[in-house]
Amino acid sequence: MVIANPIYDVVFKRMMENERVAKFFIGTLLEQTIETVEVKPQEFTYTDQLSALAVFRLDFIATIKTKGGEQKKVLIEIQKAKNQIDLMRFRNYLAEQYKKEDTINNQKVVLPITTIYILGFRLNEIDTPCLKVERNYIDHINKTNLDTKSDFVEKLTHDSFIVQVERITNRYQTKLDKLLSIFEQTNFIDDKKITKEFTHEIDFEDMKVTTDILHHSGTNPAEKKKIETEQEAWRTVDAMTGGLREKIEQQNIALAEKDQALTEKDKQIAELLKKLDENK
Repeated sequence: MVIANPIYDVVFKRMMENERVAKFFIGTLLEQTIETVEVKPQEFTYTDQLSALAVFRLDFIATIKTKGGEQKKVLIEIQKAKNQIDLMRFRNYLAEQYKKEDTINNQKVVLPITTIYILGFRLNEIDTPCLKVERNYIDHINKTNLDTKSDFVEKLTHDSFIVQVERITNRYQTKLDKLLSIFEQTNFIDDKKITKEFTHEIDFEDMKVTTDILHHSGTNPAEKKKIETEQEAWRTVDAMTGGLREKIEQQNIALAEKDQALTEKDKQIAELLKKLDENK
């Protein structure tokens, strides 16, 4: 079966518009049964100042309710290339979501947050295609794990899931394996890596619905055109800047590290002066 590559925003949006697929995607990663889900794509414009081009980007916010009655907000972000600018955008976007109240049954509430990042590049230190970063409650006095949870703590901290599509293999055993298989970056049938041949057996209904949607996106001319437009926009940005944007980002990182080093040095000097005063 030919399917579209879901790492593109427009394809992922089309996929997550289906309630069953959204429940399958989020529930499989979180290992929870999702009772209700509402996914809202958040569209914004990224403007590259060096090339004077504006490119639309999509982030996704899902408000979910689990079978156990827990409600939370799930932030889903796709990043196809490693880019310091987007790393800071993730942080700022997360901060904005922590500041926002949500409306549930006409009441303002503060929901716990879980983040899902789908990365089109590899984290050198992490080999797994799917990483779960979770929190543990630890009694720091007695050095023991606590089984209870606090609503206060849950709303100030969050779990995170990171999918590295470049590390997804041909493994097709568990439900999670099967979900990740649609993001596998192999068996492409075009040079642009927009469509690929899905070779695995589709053996349950959630996968059938998901791959049917991706098949439509990968074979419908109008849908394919949207993917090509998204791809070409970012390619143009990179080509016109000639790598200059990346060099500027590296310079900004170096400056930030230098500022951090100066701050540490100032602290050391302050501590030294304090000790001199105490000796006097």
